[in-house]
Amino acid sequence: MKVKEKKEVETVSDILCDVCLESTRVEDVGLQYAMLQAHWGYGSAHDGERYEIHLCERCFFQTVASLKQERRAQTMFSENEKDKLTDNFGMVATDDFFNDGGRSTDKP
Repeated sequence: MKVKEKKEVETVSDILCDVCLESTRVEDVGLQYAMLQAHWGYGSAHDGERYEIHLCERCFFQTVASLKQERRAQTMFSENEKDKLTDNFGMVATDDFFNDGGRSTDKP
C-alpha cells in the first residue's frame, strides 16, 4: 500500500559566484561552478574554520591564472625545472564529459 502526502522540500535553485555575484546556471545544462573549500584542523592558525567559495567558470580561471603567476614568482630562481611547470596546474583529467575520469593528465 502506498501512503502519499505532499511535503515541502528545500532545494538549491541557483548558485551565485562569490566573486562576481553572477548566476552559475547555464541555459539547458544546469549549474556549472567550481568550489574552493577548506576545513582547517588542529594546529593550524585557523583551527576550526571552514570555507566554501563558489566560482563561475570565468572567475575560476582568473583565480587559476593568479595562482599560476604566484607559482612562477615563488619558483623564479629555482634550479629544479619541475618547480616551474604550470601548464596543467591543478588539472587532473581532460575529455571527462561523463565524469568517468576522462583522460588523465598525469605524465608517465
